Amino acid sequence: MKGVTFNVSVPHFLLAKTAGRITDSALFGLLSGVKMSDLPEPELPGPDWIEIEVIAGGICGTDISNLTYSASPAMEPFGSFPAVLGHEILGRVKSVGAQVSRVSPGQRVTMDPMISCTTRGYPPGDACPSCSEGLHCTCERAGEEGITLIGGRPLSRGLTIGYHRDLPGGWGQTVLAHESQVFAVDDALGDNAAVLLEPLSIALHAVLRSPPRDQEAALVIGSGTIALATIWALRATGFQGPILAQAKREHEQALARTLGATDVVAPGPEARQALIETGAFAYMPVVGPEVYSGGGFPLIYDCVGNRSSIMQSLGYASPRARIVVIGCAAELKKLDLTFVWARELRIRGTVGYGQETWRGERRHTFEIAHDLLLETGAPVQDMVTHAYPLDQYRDALRAAANHRKSGAVKVVLQP
Repeated sequence: MKGVTFNVSVPHFLLAKTAGRITDSALFGLLSGVKMSDLPEPELPGPDWIEIEVIAGGICGTDISNLTYSASPAMEPFGSFPAVLGHEILGRVKSVGAQVSRVSPGQRVTMDPMISCTTRGYPPGDACPSCSEGLHCTCERAGEEGITLIGGRPLSRGLTIGYHRDLPGGWGQTVLAHESQVFAVDDALGDNAAVLLEPLSIALHAVLRSPPRDQEAALVIGSGTIALATIWALRATGFQGPILAQAKREHEQALARTLGATDVVAPGPEARQALIETGAFAYMPVVGPEVYSGGGFPLIYDCVGNRSSIMQSLGYASPRARIVVIGCAAELKKLDLTFVWARELRIRGTVGYGQETWRGERRHTFEIAHDLLLETGAPVQDMVTHAYPLDQYRDALRAAANHRKSGAVKVVLQP
């Protein structure tokens, strides 16, 4: 089979950090660690595993951060390379092991790419505390080899399919998954909606873990898929209060409104004015940027996670506000945390998905997101702005990385 592989190495890192400023060939081209590879067809490692033919694989902001070596090195020990990239996956079941009962050949499926203790081969009674709780995105064995054998060898370390040496991701023609990772997709959902179930589930998990209280105003910072998915998740779970979305470009602002934002502002003066209208007063220190007191937002979803967005979240938060950080892939330098203590702020990080309590039942986030898409009929498919065949992966990566120029929101590869 063919797949787009990525290999982490010191030479590739040095090239990306130097020549990458001049040419994207050092990031995605011939000089990079990214290439199209011919790979052996994967074989089912056990009777409870599934082989899936990929229909579409999304390109995530995390992928771009890793390919450009702008992500924090802190997560490197929890991956294994070279790896076929892609953790946002829609596919069709190709074959199943003898003990698989949830899906059958020919069905469209999506998959949870996070690797749990179950996927690693541990019995339920020997799962780590996170996996026992149903929150396998923080699996505590991600840095260890598993018991499951792939090609006669123990499963390599790794937290996520798409950054895993033994389990190819969705930027290839075929993937393998344990039955616990796979969820059937209803025929009523089109491919462009179904391929978004992974990022939609990330946002839904964040909203379910930190939901709005009554009708308090929520500020959603970000223009990308996760920010738009957060707006969708807030409305899909029944929130009827005001949502202020901060998005940069007109088509992103239009998507935010379509998915349920009450108001949309651009970063900068428009966002500042929205803050002032909450009752905030501006003050200018002797040195440093403008600060505010009074008013503010009681709930902020930061869907960017860089220094600028974190600083804005801290500055725009009302006393005792909650800030939900949905991903933070890089080191943040010169971050002023004064308002964390001065305003008694609560900051919560969220990652991935897992078992949630929803309408009195314990269900996986993917299942809830799937059913909410069917219930709401929200046009999430409009977030997919660009699609490329697999052999045009370099063009796809350029479009995703240069979204200001391309206008891309979600870019997908179609093997």
